[in-house]
Amino acid sequence: MTHAPARSIEIALVGMRFHVRVGILPHERELPQPLEIDLRVRHPHGGALLDYRRLHAAANDALRGDPVELLEDVATAIVSAALALEGVQWARVAVRKPHVALAGPLQYAEVVLEGSNA
Repeated sequence: MTHAPARSIEIALVGMRFHVRVGILPHERELPQPLEIDLRVRHPHGGALLDYRRLHAAANDALRGDPVELLEDVATAIVSAALALEGVQWARVAVRKPHVALAGPLQYAEVVLEGSNA
């Protein structure tokens, strides 16, 4: 008897936009700034459905609260929140900050983080 191979499905929410107090400069800790976030997760194909609204809410909830200093902190909070959802086996987040105080042109700074429950 052969067994069907284990399969997973990947869901992506791309280009979510939030306003967050993030950075090390005083004004960054006081005034919310735009962040763009891509979130990808994998869960078992054929398992319980994963409502996209729950993924968006997990990202949004992870961004609430006190200001954070680093984009890495934002990414960690979102990956942790996504992995806490039932059935999520793997999560990858890209966090982009378009307004970075650097001495030259820059489209955005980006941090990418992934994690798994394996």
